[in-house]
Amino acid sequence: MSKQYKSPTKAIIADAGFASRYLPIAKTIPKSMLPIGNRPVMQLLVEECVEAGITEIIIVATPEGKPIYEDYFNNAVNHIRKQLIAQGKEERYDDVRHVLDFPKIRVITQDPALPYGTAAPILSARDYIAGDEAFITMQADDVVFGRGDAKTLIDSFEEHSDAQGIMIAQEVDPSEVNRYGIIVLKDGNLLDHIVEKPEIDKAPSTLASYGRFLHTPEIFDCFDEIGLDGELWQVDGVTKLAKKGKYYVEKTKGQWMTTGDPKNYFITHLKYVLDHEDYADDVKNFMKLYLSK
Repeated sequence: MSKQYKSPTKAIIADAGFASRYLPIAKTIPKSMLPIGNRPVMQLLVEECVEAGITEIIIVATPEGKPIYEDYFNNAVNHIRKQLIAQGKEERYDDVRHVLDFPKIRVITQDPALPYGTAAPILSARDYIAGDEAFITMQADDVVFGRGDAKTLIDSFEEHSDAQGIMIAQEVDPSEVNRYGIIVLKDGNLLDHIVEKPEIDKAPSTLASYGRFLHTPEIFDCFDEIGLDGELWQVDGVTKLAKKGKYYVEKTKGQWMTTGDPKNYFITHLKYVLDHEDYADDVKNFMKLYLSK
C-alpha cells in the first residue's frame, strides 16, 4: 500500500531558464513578467493557484529575476497611490491591491550546483516541501484559460489516494506531436511512459504533456539521471516514478496555451485581450481593416 500524503497547499512555479528565444529583452526582464493584458504571465499562474486553494507559492527564478518578482508581489508603490488619490483616480490602484492580497509568495533562485533542466527548479525548492505533503509544480510559460489545472490536480488527488503523482495533458493536432512529450496510457488513465518529440508518423497518441503536475515527495529521488541534451528533465523523473507506482493522467478542463516563444506568446496575449479586455472590439476592428488592405 502506498504512503498517504496531505493534499497540496504549496505550489512551485519555475521561471529559472535563460529564455534565449526572447533575447535581448530576457536579459533584463524574466520571460514570465511579460504582459498578458495589464498583468504579467506569472500573475495568471498565481491566480490559478489561489483559486485552487493554494496558500504558499514558491517562485524559482534566476538571480536577475528574483528581485524583480519580489518587487512586483510586495512593493505597494505608495507614492503612486498618493498621486492617484490627489487626481481622484484611486480606483486605478485596485489592481495593485489585488496583487498585494495574494497569499504567501516566496522567491528563491535555482541551485547553481544543479544541472540545467526542468527538474532543477523543483529540486531547488525541496527544503520548502514537507515529507508528508503533495505539491503542485508549474512551468511559468504555460497558461491555462478557463478551468484551472491546479484545481483539477487537487480534485484528482482527493479521488486517487493511491497516487504517487498526477499530470495534466491536452490533445494536440497530429501534425504537432513532434513538438511535445507524447503520453502512452495503461489501465485507463495511468501513465505508462512518455515519448519525447516522436516522429509524426510514429507517435503513440496525440495526448501531450506540458508543465502542470502534482507530485508527492517520492519524485525527488527520481531526479537522479541526466537526460536529453545533458539536462535534468522533470518528465524523466515522472516516467521513472510511474514504473514504480500509480501515476495518473488527467486531461485539462481548460485550454492550455504556451508563451514559451515570441510567436505563441503573441497568440496567447491576443486571445486574452480578445476574451477579457474592454478594448477587444477595437482590436478586432483594427485587424479587419488591416487584413482588408
